Amino acid sequence: MIREIKAQDLNTDTFITEKVNEIRAAVGSGTAINALSGGVDSSVVTMLGHRALGSRLRTVFIQNGLMREGEPEVVAAFFKSLGVTVEIVDARKEFLDALRGITEPEEKREAITQTFYKNVFGRIVRESKARYLLQGTILTDVDETVAGIKRQHNVFAQLGIDPQSTFGYQILEPLIQLRKDGVRMTGRALGLPEGMFNRIPFPGPALAARIIGEVTQTKLDTVRRATAIVEKRLAGSGAFQYMAILHDDRVTGMRDGKRDFGRQIEVRCWDSVDARTATPTRLAFEVLEALAAEILREVPGVVSVTYNIATKPPSTIEAI
Repeated sequence: MIREIKAQDLNTDTFITEKVNEIRAAVGSGTAINALSGGVDSSVVTMLGHRALGSRLRTVFIQNGLMREGEPEVVAAFFKSLGVTVEIVDARKEFLDALRGITEPEEKREAITQTFYKNVFGRIVRESKARYLLQGTILTDVDETVAGIKRQHNVFAQLGIDPQSTFGYQILEPLIQLRKDGVRMTGRALGLPEGMFNRIPFPGPALAARIIGEVTQTKLDTVRRATAIVEKRLAGSGAFQYMAILHDDRVTGMRDGKRDFGRQIEVRCWDSVDARTATPTRLAFEVLEALAAEILREVPGVVSVTYNIATKPPSTIEAI
């Protein structure tokens, strides 16, 4: 049973000191690796790890082909300014190959998990001889996985999976007692700028979690461009999270007076504190109109834009 540390009870200085000491004690004189995605959780873990281990922590960004526009380069440059060297590992072909032909959501998540932990990271760990992977699992990830709501890619022990025997290395999870609000507080205390610790959450499976049906390069290009528009347009909304979802079925539309069977983008925008529950943000209709107009104009093949108004529960924040 994981002992939750609620945000109102969190002393960030004490928490950081405890976790830094725990990381040092576990790794000893050896080395560890962490995967940085640029999201809030992985960014906070990166700063904790570097405070604990310095140059004995190797930070890598896995370019899986599923990320937002320009994300690897932007994240690497940002952390370089903080004194953290980030190595970008190109694994785009491996992930697309692993996802080919898969349409069932949990199978997609499992394909990403196995490719990430066993193939890509397994290879990096073997080459580096590191014995530990530092990662940003939080308590909400565990809750949703154990409850069967959706398998989060970074949860193992609670499912009876031993990373050492399965993948060949141990996993350290210093944030596992926190939810998102506590993680943000810790990021602030670690000196991350607000633009980083207050970034909207982004799922571990990345844009694969926002494509209903099979993940292809064409679909990735579509949802990536729509995501950029949604994030630009809703950045000032004050919402907890916002995203574009690409539906699988083609829908009937019209262009230039002719029928056009195109794609449908579903926009989701959420008000929440810790992601356990969420309600749709009451965006002004003018905002939705402008958002839809830009998506229809700038994203090839899209003929329909919808806005999700279901709450969590019964919906979830991400579609997959």
